[in-house]
Amino acid sequence: MSPKLRRTLTVIGVAAAVPMLVVGCTDNTKTTTAAKDGPIQVSSTANECKVSTGTAPSGNLTFAVKNEGTEVTEFYLLAEDGLRIIGEVENIGPGITRNLVVTAPAGKYTTACKPGMQGDGIRASFEVTESGNKPSADADFQKLLETGSQQYAAYVKDQTEQLVTGTKAFADAFAAGDAAKARELYAATRMHWERIEPVAESFGDLDPKLDAREADLEPGQEWTGWHRAEKDLFPPADYTAMTPAERSAISTQLVSDTADLATRTRTVELTADKLGNGAKELLDEVATGKVTGEEEIWSHTDLWDFQANVDGARIAFESLKPALAQKDAELAKALDEKFTALQAELKKHAKGDGFAYYNELSQDQIQQLAALVDSLGEPLSKLTSAVVL
Repeated sequence: MSPKLRRTLTVIGVAAAVPMLVVGCTDNTKTTTAAKDGPIQVSSTANECKVSTGTAPSGNLTFAVKNEGTEVTEFYLLAEDGLRIIGEVENIGPGITRNLVVTAPAGKYTTACKPGMQGDGIRASFEVTESGNKPSADADFQKLLETGSQQYAAYVKDQTEQLVTGTKAFADAFAAGDAAKARELYAATRMHWERIEPVAESFGDLDPKLDAREADLEPGQEWTGWHRAEKDLFPPADYTAMTPAERSAISTQLVSDTADLATRTRTVELTADKLGNGAKELLDEVATGKVTGEEEIWSHTDLWDFQANVDGARIAFESLKPALAQKDAELAKALDEKFTALQAELKKHAKGDGFAYYNELSQDQIQQLAALVDSLGEPLSKLTSAVVL
């Protein structure tokens, strides 16, 4: 977190290259004309998410989601990357069927059921093939912006839910003194925070509690949150370890503050300007903290944060892309290309489910990442004005 972003910010919101035009859901079993052979049947149980077909022609699709389990469930249609939410239907009680209606262009997607409404769900690949039925080029522009904002709001909700779940698991391990488990969970859990960081940082009192770095502390400020735990888990020389009581206190507050964050994000209104501004702020986070190695000074897990910030910025762009393509197709193309180039370079440093540690990178590698971030920053700064003005 850069020092300038510790101030209360304007609430903002921040992927796959598959645009989505219309999303909706209904609370009953009344079907809407969708795929040629009718609604796609989905059966959700505690252990399975059965989708009646793995492919469908492009156009209007209806997923009829039946909860055949014992817990409340949710169903998602995600972009291929599994992050951007195209559409969702929530709070499906046992024995209930609800419909999700979307307009889907050709491309690769992911379906997911989330029994108990926790975790990242039971997932499977789904493909939409070209039918020749394309949306009208003069589709209502404001509707495209509203749909993009709704998609991003669903993304924030999903990432927040996963942050709450992951934080509880991390805090349990940390409080119990299981340092190996806590270190294993640290970077992966923080990615959910980093993906929605501008939204989280808009709550000026919570941000320093959860994400303050030691270097940013003001005189007399109590140090809590992720980076306080980081220093204890990845201690520098001559560090005095926390006592069990201190670890317990930090863990309890981390869980409590994260739950507070989740409650507050439900009231955030996300609009197109906030998505566009948020995307740029996330890239600024990369430039001022992650690519410099200042964020994770002890764990050196900056590339996990780097990836998460890029995810969030890219998803904001993708949510606005259908509208942007109508206003400025060249800018949309340029952003596609520059996000792709940055992701390709970042992928070179992937290791298993994570990344190389920052202190393993050469100066040339760091400079190449920084150059690609700078190259993306200029066109990304034009996104908001392109879709709002």
